[in-house]
Amino acid sequence: MTTSRNDDTPDARTSRRTVLRYGLAGAAATAFGGLGGHVLAANLLGAPAPIGTAVDAQFPLCLTAADGPAPTGPLRQLKLAWNASAICTAAAPVAKETGIFARHGLDVEFVNFGSSTEQLLEAIATGKADAGIGMALRWLKPLEQGFDVKITAGVHGGCMRLLGDAGAGITSIASLKGKTIAVSDQASPGKNFFSIYLAQNGIDPFKDVEWRQYPLEALPLAIDKGEAHALADADPRTWIWIKESKGKLVELATNLSDKYADRTCCIIGVRGSLIRDEKPVAAALTRAILEGAHQVGVDPALAARVFSGYGGKGSVDDLVAMLTSQDHHHSPIGGDLTRQIALYADELKLVQVFKPNTNTQRFAEKVYADVLS
Repeated sequence: MTTSRNDDTPDARTSRRTVLRYGLAGAAATAFGGLGGHVLAANLLGAPAPIGTAVDAQFPLCLTAADGPAPTGPLRQLKLAWNASAICTAAAPVAKETGIFARHGLDVEFVNFGSSTEQLLEAIATGKADAGIGMALRWLKPLEQGFDVKITAGVHGGCMRLLGDAGAGITSIASLKGKTIAVSDQASPGKNFFSIYLAQNGIDPFKDVEWRQYPLEALPLAIDKGEAHALADADPRTWIWIKESKGKLVELATNLSDKYADRTCCIIGVRGSLIRDEKPVAAALTRAILEGAHQVGVDPALAARVFSGYGGKGSVDDLVAMLTSQDHHHSPIGGDLTRQIALYADELKLVQVFKPNTNTQRFAEKVYADVLS
């Protein structure tokens, strides 16, 4: 399927390129500190970068952030919840291993969270973790319920794939009508996104297809056994399954297809009390992860080596190919991100995930926190 890159509203976008506008006035300050009470990370010259250059010189994110005293002394310890098997979270280990976190005054401990999203968000809201990275379509419904967690940035786009059984003639979205799609759970981001995508392409996700749940690793087996005709999940598994199928599985769509080409997939969520009490810390963490995401985009080989060291599934070459197929050059913040959150919420209404009376613009503004301006 061909992926296009059309802006939904040309004036509404806030990409990495335009994030620079947030800090042009402060950019005249020295590259190693902040002026006028604006914060730049401490210890910029500390913490060696064990793999590659710590911060790409071309990274356009502004160097100033929330008002407050510049951090000094020991690195601020934080806990970041993530999924160590999800390639889309590679920005975090890249930020850690290349010294980006340290250069922002942070000592970040990873908490590999394999439990439910509600438990993860509760862990952040109650201070057991300070922040997390996860899929927007996994987080938005629980956030509707009122967890004290705020979204501060989008990280990247594209990591979910809908795969069809070519041998059974499932080679297009239209061919899915009347068929069964295997998913790992009925509230998965893959099911949510591709339910939306099918609905927008003339397939009723409730009447025209059956979503059947299987253990995650058994999704391709369900197709092999003829119990399902397609599957929906995320990288690294979906990319590897395509490769290992030797042509049996074909990609029908991704969450970069068509109008979703610039839509964020994964987001940063930060504990509400951290933003209220220590906004400069929340800003430093957000900025550091975005710098890590930028590094993933400009040097996917480095990112693949780093992620592989954390037990990432697939060879380094596989991981490079996955990262290259995704969009690590667009990390929305500000009005662009709230617009995208509202769009997702509207679309989740379409597939009966969000309440029909939810004011999606108000919801987006409530769950987003601007820590970078």
